[in-house]
Amino acid sequence: MSQGQWYPPEWPDRIRALAAGELTAVPPRRAATVMLLRDGGPQAPTPGPAVHMLRRRTSMAFAGGAYAYPGGGVDPRDDDRLIGWAGPPLEHWAGRLGVATVTEAQAVVCAAVRETFEEAGVLLAGPTATTVVGDTTGDDWEAEREALVARDLSFAEFLDRRGLVLRSDLLGAWARWITPEFEPRRYDTWFFVAALPEGQRTRDVSTEADRTVWIAPAEAARRYDAGELLMMPPTVTTLRALAPYRTAAAALEAADAQDMTPVLAQARLEGDELVLTWPGHDEFTKHVPAAGGGGGAA
Repeated sequence: MSQGQWYPPEWPDRIRALAAGELTAVPPRRAATVMLLRDGGPQAPTPGPAVHMLRRRTSMAFAGGAYAYPGGGVDPRDDDRLIGWAGPPLEHWAGRLGVATVTEAQAVVCAAVRETFEEAGVLLAGPTATTVVGDTTGDDWEAEREALVARDLSFAEFLDRRGLVLRSDLLGAWARWITPEFEPRRYDTWFFVAALPEGQRTRDVSTEADRTVWIAPAEAARRYDAGELLMMPPTVTTLRALAPYRTAAAALEAADAQDMTPVLAQARLEGDELVLTWPGHDEFTKHVPAAGGGGGAA
């Protein structure tokens, strides 16, 4: 069993309550997260691209202390109205993301782009369908980023104000994971991959993180295995999937071939044990004594 898996101590009790019909699963909230890549160049310590990760503050109710990618929940205003759009049409995105409507597709993609700007200062948008903004570190950009975080400004209003179109062609849908039914906070999360646009740089601006790092996916996975970095199953799974690609462009090109079937953890009783599994991902299988807790990193 890998040593860096985030495993809340309350899970066994909640799993038992769900199995006994004493717990009602809460509906998952739509969310998106972006694996932002940059090529390391000839002086990089390891071949291939690095991925931008942040460590969630230990005070966070969900996955405190775990390493993750920039991301967050859909703002209801993300599907209020159509926005300036470049790249594959919304009908394509609806099919790729497995959602019923084009407005829901827009909301998920908007959440990915908006959250990347909010949490990393990187904006996947441009004045035309073939251009992308450059430096976004000025005071005016920062004021609008903070307004987005505070929900004082919608993403559609922000794009209109700036005369920008969302560059959906700079994103690739990579995976979809749904928080287990026994969790009190649940998310239906789409994982995207993107390359850091030329001229932009990430900034440590997330109020939910206490550290950010650029790290090779294989190195991050190795440090998870060694128990040095705490992560949730979808994070380490996507890191392992990214590791073979030698450039950010190669990873982005490979996105369309990734399986978008939602992954949802399952729990069952086997004798004196609770068995927790993620279908298709055997490394995360957990065996928990049915009579008592467990928890922490496992």
